[in-house]
Amino acid sequence: MFPDHLPADPIELLSTWYEDAKQSEPTDPNAIALATVAPDGTPSVRMVLLKEFDQRGFVFYTNLESRKGQQLTETPKAGFVMHWKTLRRQVRVEGPVAQVDDAEADAYFASRARGSQIGAWASKQSQPLESRHALEKRVAQYGAKFHIAKVPRPPHWSGLRIEPQRIEFWAEGRFRLHDRVVYLPDGQGGWTTERLYP
Repeated sequence: MFPDHLPADPIELLSTWYEDAKQSEPTDPNAIALATVAPDGTPSVRMVLLKEFDQRGFVFYTNLESRKGQQLTETPKAGFVMHWKTLRRQVRVEGPVAQVDDAEADAYFASRARGSQIGAWASKQSQPLESRHALEKRVAQYGAKFHIAKVPRPPHWSGLRIEPQRIEFWAEGRFRLHDRVVYLPDGQGGWTTERLYP
């Protein structure tokens, strides 16, 4: 349940919940179900890993030529939910999306395991794949290409930041009388809060 006096900044509350999740969730407490929209208006959802969040927004990384990358280029808006089953909590975020700057993307790419860096070059994400062997061949080709060199970030791979316009916190309650609180921008750099019926 939520305290009577909520933090003024939703990132403060999310940080607390996220630290709890890191202690209780067996795998990937930073997993989010990311929703985008196709050109015909059809929703499209997949699991990705949230790599950072702060007052500027929520960042994940992807191949910009992937299905989600193309959808976000055409309609730069997204939503996601983080669900921590063991804690019986979830957080929902909605807002416009913008690409992170090159320096930020380069720094994160450099922190990845070398195999993941090679994979970012080898995978034509979301494109038809004729066989598993074809993918393994491409991995081997790029592994050889960058055998003695630092692996640069591919030009088609970067980070995307969701700039929140709505952040909702949900905590399970008995008899489905859940606690829900939504944070909305106040137009002056701060936030307003509202409690919602379950």
